[in-house]
Amino acid sequence: MNIQVLPEHKLSSVAPLKQCNVEKKEVELILVKDQNGVQETWGKKIDFLLSVIGFAVDLANVWRFPYLCYKNGGGAFLIPYILFLVIAGMPLFYMELALGQYNREGAATVWKICPVFKGVGYAVIVIALYVGFYYNVIIAWSLYYLYSSMTAELPWLKCGNSWNSINCTDPQHINASFFDKNTSYANNKFTPASEYYERGVLHLHESKGIEDLGLPRLELTLCLVVVVFILYFSLWKGVKSSGKVWIDAATQIFYSLGAGFGVLIAFSSYNKFDNNCYRDAILTSAVNCITSFVSGFAIFSVLGYMAQKYNMDIKAVATDGPGLVFIIYPEAISTLPGSTFWAIVFFIMLLTLGIDSSMGGMEAVITGLSDDFKFLKRNRKLFTFATAFGTFLMALICVTNGGIYVLTLLDKYAAGTSILFAVLIEAIGVSWFYGVDRFSEDIEQMMGFKPGLYWRLCWKFVSPVFLLFVVIASTVTSSGLKYGDYEFPNGANLLGWGVAMSSMLFVPFYAIYKFFSVRGTFTERIAYCITPEHEYHKVAEGNVRQFKVRKTT
Repeated sequence: MNIQVLPEHKLSSVAPLKQCNVEKKEVELILVKDQNGVQETWGKKIDFLLSVIGFAVDLANVWRFPYLCYKNGGGAFLIPYILFLVIAGMPLFYMELALGQYNREGAATVWKICPVFKGVGYAVIVIALYVGFYYNVIIAWSLYYLYSSMTAELPWLKCGNSWNSINCTDPQHINASFFDKNTSYANNKFTPASEYYERGVLHLHESKGIEDLGLPRLELTLCLVVVVFILYFSLWKGVKSSGKVWIDAATQIFYSLGAGFGVLIAFSSYNKFDNNCYRDAILTSAVNCITSFVSGFAIFSVLGYMAQKYNMDIKAVATDGPGLVFIIYPEAISTLPGSTFWAIVFFIMLLTLGIDSSMGGMEAVITGLSDDFKFLKRNRKLFTFATAFGTFLMALICVTNGGIYVLTLLDKYAAGTSILFAVLIEAIGVSWFYGVDRFSEDIEQMMGFKPGLYWRLCWKFVSPVFLLFVVIASTVTSSGLKYGDYEFPNGANLLGWGVAMSSMLFVPFYAIYKFFSVRGTFTERIAYCITPEHEYHKVAEGNVRQFKVRKTT
């Protein structure tokens, strides 16, 4: 590992450090920040880049982007997608990398620059936890499919298995005339691939709905245990309508790039102080989006093959989410020569995509909380185990007979509007309260140059305005939740909004707590809330950047 010690900076809140040499070890990075000022960094620059890219390039690139692109007009969708990438995604990706690298803190304690916004840090930690609950389940499904693929004949190739219903129809008997105008191949529940997924793996036919979940499935629970152990041993030491088009594009940008989850702040907090995070932001954003485009070509070549095979329009087979990667794609693979080999390769790909992203989310939680609570930092291994075990317990609800209903609910509400809201407040806190000019000076200290006018305008005006529009639009246009033909009851939708609000409410609740936890007059309390912690002495002197505090006699 490399240990870097930084020079003292006049305006920096980072502990003064200096360069020293330490014996190299096999570990990429040990995530411990000592109180004596020693700051450990990534062993190699490529370790950081691959970790960030591994987090950003996830299952959303495979199962969400291609379908959203198709559903919203193909090339027309790329216009808002690229626009949001340029004016919001990349600027805020750059902001989070710079914020973490300069302050050397996780998602919560990084807000020592403007303490009233610390609730944003807790909000993104909660969001990362929620996503981890169900993301690990999807990885467990992939592991189960990988194990099931290691046979001479793939189990979802034909009917006649113990899990198949009497309505199961072999693919060779299916064509366009098989469906009426209200159904399509993508939502047909009686193909061998669909029945294997819903009846053989999930046992969904044994559940009546989200109110009837049943007990955890043993085989999926065992797969979940394997996934959690992989995550633990990877982290216990360290990390090696037209309007609807715009909402979908914005959500996809932030969900895929990973801004707002606290992961970028956590990862970049272990960079060398003079690392060029501007170049990193451009590179990783470009790699992520190019991967989305390439995956779109791959996915639709398969969907086109399926449409031609069954002599139907491509819209009849197009779908997104688990249905794409656990039904449509496996069925297409089963028709290829050497299908067992291709199935194994495909599900290994899903495993690596999922584990990289899940590791990033857990690291955001561990770094964010251990930087805030020092006793957790001193007991990192135990805390990592507790976090991994906690996500395992919560994920058990998603491996029950009706677990897919819980997963669908979390997928919509856990990191939809809430993640956009968190990024909006983060942009306001950095740009308007800490200040774009001051933030630009921080970046200049690290890299020797200030961000250009374009980045400063995006941070202060363009990105917050667009994010505010999207948060409002996504809330107003939100509709009831469905899984196939099953419509969720109103209570489930209210529960979903409760999940979303449980993270967002950290922002106002912590702001209120901070205001009443400091002493002084009303104006002095406001000053303490918006002044960097290392400048609290200036408040006592009545010298605050935003305004003058009048001292009472």
